[in-house]
Amino acid sequence: MCVFRYLTAGESHGPQLTAIIEGLPAGVFLTTEMINVDLERRQLGYGRGDRMKIEKDTVKLLSGVRWGETIGAPVTLVVANRDWENWSEKMSPLAEHRDESEAITRPRPGHADLSGAMKYGHSDVRNVLERSSARETAVRVAVGGVAKAFLAHFGIRVGGFVVELGSVSAVTPAASYEDLWNQAAASETSCCDAEAELDMKRVIDAAQSGGDTLGGVVEVQVIGVPPGLGSYVQWDRKLDARLAMALMSVQAIKGVEIGIGFEAARRPGSRVHDQIFYRDGGYHRDTNNAGGIEGGMSNGEPIVLRAAMKPIPTLYSPLRSVDMRTHEPFEATVERSDTCAVPAAQVVAEAVVAIEIANAFLEKFGGDSVQEISRNLAGYREQIRTA
Repeated sequence: MCVFRYLTAGESHGPQLTAIIEGLPAGVFLTTEMINVDLERRQLGYGRGDRMKIEKDTVKLLSGVRWGETIGAPVTLVVANRDWENWSEKMSPLAEHRDESEAITRPRPGHADLSGAMKYGHSDVRNVLERSSARETAVRVAVGGVAKAFLAHFGIRVGGFVVELGSVSAVTPAASYEDLWNQAAASETSCCDAEAELDMKRVIDAAQSGGDTLGGVVEVQVIGVPPGLGSYVQWDRKLDARLAMALMSVQAIKGVEIGIGFEAARRPGSRVHDQIFYRDGGYHRDTNNAGGIEGGMSNGEPIVLRAAMKPIPTLYSPLRSVDMRTHEPFEATVERSDTCAVPAAQVVAEAVVAIEIANAFLEKFGGDSVQEISRNLAGYREQIRTA
């Protein structure tokens, strides 16, 4: 069975973040510029912190690509941490650089700090926060860029925008998803509602002045997906379950909705389920309350997902915590952070969704080259056209 799988490695202040992708077929057109577009988007957004002024993320392709095309071998991606020179001794792998005088012993509420230190037996919380940091998402966005490049060969596109930020909700205009993505790209809050964007900036400014942080809700859409990705036959093959897990794997995401999500629980069935019609030689639904997924499978409609991001737990007005060494109460440690990273989370959400769609697509139509997969897809489309 063909699968798109990957591993990431690296720490927030280490020399680099690395990913290795396996299962990418030969013949995918791929350049660093295609990936860097999303890496740049991840660093933009109203409310970001000082680190975005230090890091200008770009990717290096170290294997699996020749002359702008994948060759079927594992693809290695590297995103350098430009601040490494200032951390080369603090994060050194060498025993002779060990210095416990700057150990972090005051875990931050809302982070992995305390649970991670207890789990792995660390007395210095830096061993936890370096890997659990959302900095890791930079290389996942790079992997997502590769997945998007693969999906584009088959007419599948992934995009999204912010629908809520703090107490502000946006109204999504009636327009094509491509037009909405373009509107969001021109917005500092990745929002398609100009009036809501102004309110979002105001609440971010207020939070920043008070040393506080804000979360929000992002929406991701996938268009051009054929019906039949995923399966109903086993729980772990259901596409909605896999997409939910992918989104929940993103740091600070605390909830996921598909289609109308929780609203479906508040309506009668007659106002939830999407009626089926047949016209122009194919099946259609005039509504998409299911968000493009029924019975654990894509149904041919756009896939629509939302993810709720909690406020960043590193506050410049620190919350109360306890020193792990003395058990005395203290204010939690403050690491360099953002006031709001919801627009960045939207880019990360697109990436992990693209990766999971690519995986499901390869399971269904897998082959060793783009040409082979194209033949498999064409045969399937003909099969369902005559069904």
